[in-house]
Amino acid sequence: MAGQLIVFEGIEGAGKTTQLQRAATWLRSQLTVPVLTSREPGGTFLGQQLRSLLLDVRQQDEIEPRAELLLYAADRAQHVEQYLKPNLAQGAIILCDRYTDSTLAYQGYGRQLELGLIEHLNAIASGGLTPNLTFWLDLDPEIGLQRITERGAPNRLEQEALDFHQRVREGYMTLAQNHPQRIIRLDANTAADDLEQEIRTILQTRLSETGYESFSKNFSKNFSKNFSKN
Repeated sequence: MAGQLIVFEGIEGAGKTTQLQRAATWLRSQLTVPVLTSREPGGTFLGQQLRSLLLDVRQQDEIEPRAELLLYAADRAQHVEQYLKPNLAQGAIILCDRYTDSTLAYQGYGRQLELGLIEHLNAIASGGLTPNLTFWLDLDPEIGLQRITERGAPNRLEQEALDFHQRVREGYMTLAQNHPQRIIRLDANTAADDLEQEIRTILQTRLSETGYESFSKNFSKNFSKNFSKN
């Protein structure tokens, strides 16, 4: 069975990383196939170096928008070929924190670079690999930035002005409208435990449809028990 690439997207402070980790832990308890996690930027050794360049606020030089775009593309090209494709070919389920939609939302809508150029670059960097499912955790940017402030030590992107993050959210809205079968909007204002249960239900439905029979059996047996605990 071919693997599944499931992506978590959203603005800063939406809680996507937390929900990704919760979903991964739960899936590992339900399935016998490998359930892996990764992120962009930073899913490979090269990506970790690029992540530092892209997000570290101590960088001496201001990164030009086109240079930023190309650095994200380099990270993705390495990530796809070194990590995503080989593991998907082995049947793994990979939960990835950000992917191509982030580039369109942040560099396209946020930085206002030409969308056609970004789509072409995404196609090159991804080698045509598209997600099977994308969870978009939608949140008002003012709330997201407040969460970041409370967390402390914002990175370079998190320090961008509010209007930048508002444009990013608008980008996600447009992408969700254009890809309704792949991108599922989730209200990130929802309590974390309730949001986790919503994600579990969607994963159960989608993965059962793609042939994960052991998942279906485990889910039907354990769902009520798991739900009652949260």
